[in-house]
Amino acid sequence: MRICLHGQAAQVAFGRRIAEYLRPPCVVYLQGDLGTGKTTLVRGILRGFGYTGPVRSPTYTLLEPYELAAVRLYHLDLYRLGDPQELEYLGLRDLLDGQGLFLVEWPERGQGALPVPDLTIRLEHAGEARRLSLAAHGACGTEPASHFTE
Repeated sequence: MRICLHGQAAQVAFGRRIAEYLRPPCVVYLQGDLGTGKTTLVRGILRGFGYTGPVRSPTYTLLEPYELAAVRLYHLDLYRLGDPQELEYLGLRDLLDGQGLFLVEWPERGQGALPVPDLTIRLEHAGEARRLSLAAHGACGTEPASHFTE
């Protein structure tokens, strides 16, 4: 299933909408080239949960936690991850307690150390727009994917 979004505002709005269907425990992989708007989508998801503060990509810290009223959300950006075993130093295993929502950019860099995703969102350049495709792999991913079918 593919969705075409024009501009950052549309990506944020989509993130807000999909947040309505994401419930922990849930792991969402965000895949796409640089500049496709993975962090913009995360910003929208956070806005959907009521977060109003700044949202930056955790490119250097690898992990940014958000303790929100409705959910514990963890935003991971693994672009600079040298080895999947480095995730052990972040305490990822302890965070995977069945209570959190994980949004993981560049999940292929953590292969073998990350859990299987419930939902994969692939972002691609489509001229000035972005094309998103959703694929459900687990319980948490089925509902959001079903609400955004063409």
